[in-house]
Amino acid sequence: MALRPSYSDAATDAALCSSVVTDLEPFEARDADGAVRGVLHRPSAPTGDGAVLAHGAGSNCDSPVLRAVAAAFAARGIAALRIDLPFRQARPKGPPSPVWAPRDRDGLRHALAALARRCPRRLVLGGHSYGGRQASMLLADAPGLAHGLLLLAYPLHPPGRPERRRTEHLITLRTPTVFVHGTRDPFGFVDELEEARGLVPAPTRLLSVRDAGHDLGVRGNGSFAEAAVAELLALLG
Repeated sequence: MALRPSYSDAATDAALCSSVVTDLEPFEARDADGAVRGVLHRPSAPTGDGAVLAHGAGSNCDSPVLRAVAAAFAARGIAALRIDLPFRQARPKGPPSPVWAPRDRDGLRHALAALARRCPRRLVLGGHSYGGRQASMLLADAPGLAHGLLLLAYPLHPPGRPERRRTEHLITLRTPTVFVHGTRDPFGFVDELEEARGLVPAPTRLLSVRDAGHDLGVRGNGSFAEAAVAELLALLG
């Protein structure tokens, strides 16, 4: 059953965390296979856990969705690294071509490895839209890379093309996963997401964001971010 917590409660929780000071640090790590580039949210009281967050096809690591979710993780003591995927490092604007997808998944793998050197406990992986799809495909193939997965506005199908569902890999996804989805998202309706998450053999939850589109309503009310992080942490135990 989809979980639909009260967003007034989420807003209250956010207010309680508003005094938490988070340092923002430009992040770059290079090796022979490429570079990890982004911004690290360093919590004032770190738990040792870490989160890597990836942006959508038309954005970068400074997207409002990633900023909101990274701040919510940091408020819980979890270091959050929002990264530029390799396709975005290669060019500043425009969506990726399909040939970039394997390299973008490799970029996520490298980002997890880089963050693991600073966060010795649990790692989680998350992404908005395209970034989430690549994250889910990576963990479907390599479940040991992260303890949890946060899918923000998963692009289940192109708008108006519900027959073209992007679900083939979900049947092998064994990482506990939280889907966060707007009720007005043209890339998939909530009932379609319910069907899709039924394919996942791992524990899952669905957090619906009322009246939100593909941007999860972040410009009007960012409380979804605190609720999303809370759901993921509750799922992981």
